[in-house]
Amino acid sequence: MVSSDNPSGADNQQGSRDSSSKELSLTPQRLHAELLAVGAMGLEAYLQGALHDGTRSTLHGTHRIGQSDEGWIDVLGATLNLLGHRSWKYREGRSRRYWVVETTAHFLSVDFDPSDLVGRDEGLDYVRGYFDAEGGMPRDSGARLYFQLCQKDAVSLGAVHESLQSWHIDCGRIHNPSAAVDPDYWRFYVRARSHQRFMLLVRSWHPRKRQQLEARMKI
Repeated sequence: MVSSDNPSGADNQQGSRDSSSKELSLTPQRLHAELLAVGAMGLEAYLQGALHDGTRSTLHGTHRIGQSDEGWIDVLGATLNLLGHRSWKYREGRSRRYWVVETTAHFLSVDFDPSDLVGRDEGLDYVRGYFDAEGGMPRDSGARLYFQLCQKDAVSLGAVHESLQSWHIDCGRIHNPSAAVDPDYWRFYVRARSHQRFMLLVRSWHPRKRQQLEARMKI
């Protein structure tokens, strides 16, 4: 997965979010259409959110994001490619089911401040990347539905919380579930009355989570 250095068709224009669409299935064609529709600023915001599952190599001047779901790593590569940034994918360890996408994309920063995205379309894109990297929901479509977002970075998690609230997606308070176990671990849940709106507006580009959302939307 080595992307082109040439800029793609992604642009910087954002339209208002259409909460009426229920087409969720993430085929390659659908993914490409959604990436194009979001535009460059939204794609960059998504990747900044996803970077919360990543690290920076000061030595090589690159950022790397790893996960056991190879499909999501491919999504990140496609997003970087559309933005015209080089990336490459590799498996970490011969016996591990763990894949990494590494990139020299200059706009990425582990110190990115998402507070300026609150109330904007790009704020939803950032939350989508954050949810795909760090969010949780039941894998069993028959289990009681929940959406949780958790992170040790309380500042970025606060911006995610504020972004969702600005789009009238009601959330519980940010809290530490067990200070004795990990005093720096924070999380919050999306309230049940806003589950539908979360699925319609935030959505997901993570293949497994997308399938789970699709199953829920059919119920």
